[in-house]
Amino acid sequence: MRPQPLAACLVLAVLLPLGAAAQAATPAPAVPVPTAPAATGPAPAAVTGRFDNGRVLAYTCQGCHGITGYKNAYPSYKVPKIGGQTREYLSQALTEYRHGKRKHPTMQAQSMSFSEQEIADLAVYLSTVK
Repeated sequence: MRPQPLAACLVLAVLLPLGAAAQAATPAPAVPVPTAPAATGPAPAAVTGRFDNGRVLAYTCQGCHGITGYKNAYPSYKVPKIGGQTREYLSQALTEYRHGKRKHPTMQAQSMSFSEQEIADLAVYLSTVK
């Protein structure tokens, strides 16, 4: 077992609510609203996942999602199976945790540690795991 990822996850789970409270207490800066539509350029290219990098990154997922019948510390919350899910679902789920649309402190902390590229890498790899 690798104690560092677990310790980092626990630290993030504790500090994440504190950071959110501090951010909520700070007033947001005024953002000017453009009056005319901005010139649009080419759309940014979609991020393509890299299988080998996803395989390396997935070790952080296996601690909870790789144990059959594992239950989280929350009241009888069974950890869902993520292996074999579609790339789209996995990418969307991690992105929603990252933006706070899905609420689970551990998953929010985990997803915030990944870049968009790493989320795509994880999605490509985990979609092939059975």
